[in-house]
Amino acid sequence: MQYKSQAVAKPYFIAAIGLFVAQILFGLILGLQYVIGDFLFPHIPFNVARMVHTNALIVWLLMGFMGGAYYMIPEEAETELFSPKLALAMFWIFLVAAALTVAGYLLVPYSTLAAMTGNDILETMGREFLEQPLITKVGIVIVALAFLFNISMTVLKGKKTSISLVLLLGLWGLAVFFLFSFYNPVNVVLDKFFWWWTVHLWVEGVWELILGAFLAFVLIKTTGVDREVIEKWLYVIVTLTLITGIIGTGHHYYWIGTPEYWQWWGSIFSALEPIPFFAMTVFAFNMVNRRRREHPNKAAVLWALGTGVMAFLGAGIWGFLHTLAPVNYYTHGTQITAAHGHMAFYGAYVMVNLTIISYAMPILRGRAANSNKSQVMEMWSFWLMTIAIVFITLFLTAAGILQVWLQRASDTPLPFMVAQDKIALFYWMREWTGVVFLIGLLVYVASFFVGGREEKAA
Repeated sequence: MQYKSQAVAKPYFIAAIGLFVAQILFGLILGLQYVIGDFLFPHIPFNVARMVHTNALIVWLLMGFMGGAYYMIPEEAETELFSPKLALAMFWIFLVAAALTVAGYLLVPYSTLAAMTGNDILETMGREFLEQPLITKVGIVIVALAFLFNISMTVLKGKKTSISLVLLLGLWGLAVFFLFSFYNPVNVVLDKFFWWWTVHLWVEGVWELILGAFLAFVLIKTTGVDREVIEKWLYVIVTLTLITGIIGTGHHYYWIGTPEYWQWWGSIFSALEPIPFFAMTVFAFNMVNRRRREHPNKAAVLWALGTGVMAFLGAGIWGFLHTLAPVNYYTHGTQITAAHGHMAFYGAYVMVNLTIISYAMPILRGRAANSNKSQVMEMWSFWLMTIAIVFITLFLTAAGILQVWLQRASDTPLPFMVAQDKIALFYWMREWTGVVFLIGLLVYVASFFVGGREEKAA
């Protein structure tokens, strides 16, 4: 059954895809700046392009999570959203705040932006991934609290399901751990220690609960497998995620001045982190194999299966490659980290957002699924983006291995910039593969605009 208030998800999905395109464009700019150092300088310096690239990633994923929750919760709770007007108001506040923040990055020197936005009142700026001005961080908190109030009240007045409760746990965890972005101690070790309580416990903790809930919801809708079976799998995945993810934070504490025991705790528990991702892969394929019906939206099922596989490869396998302390001693901060980051974010969170968007958007437009022509285009976009990210990961991994040898493990280690020149070929290969990724994304966007007449005729 569809609920009228689910329509508020639509602007969130549209804005998310728009920001996704912007993120990839700035990623291509960054890639060129790796090999042509003064590309677009001084208009878009490297540090600014990087801020926009990573911040756009975070914001569009959050937009997707919020849109997915607004679509999913009314259906799970079997009741209309508590306040659709509040949801739409928060959408515009969030979008305008994000646009103004990006404009600030691009048009004003960062130090000037800090002075303009009250950083002297509470110093929160200047840290990787948390570069947002104080006023933007406060705005994010307000939007998040209004969103959580809206979602929580909807669940409280309606039916409670395991999937909606897991999603709520993930979303509330997301909000709580973001509060550590306001804590910026003078002591550098303490700063890094608690900085990871936002960065790590988001992407390797509570975000995984959101991922699991979305995946479970789409698989129930597209396969017809009993809810009880899917919920049991979800409980197992959530338990494994929280146990390995929370203690696995220790793999970030190896070399920042924390006690030596973190090298053991971090190595052991982060080595177990691939297990929930493997369970997620088995879960997705198992549910599709046991399906009781053939859903017309084949593209959404493909995205769901791809999410499990690519999350396991990117977050699981590539994370494990450099998570043990003796290995991390050499690889920390090299292009191996970048390889893991690119495939993990794509596999886990980009793909699950595209899964829920691919499933929900046709329904929001009044049809069970897009036309065959549209779905063929969408599947092409799936393979273009997925194969591109695999090659981006492989090229960055090769660059990282060579970087470790030239710069850190060799008997005659080279200076950083000399080593960068030696691996420039891999950066060029990564850049061209990034262009293929962008083409795939544009094909994905275009897929929503084709086959309209065919659908109406049907």
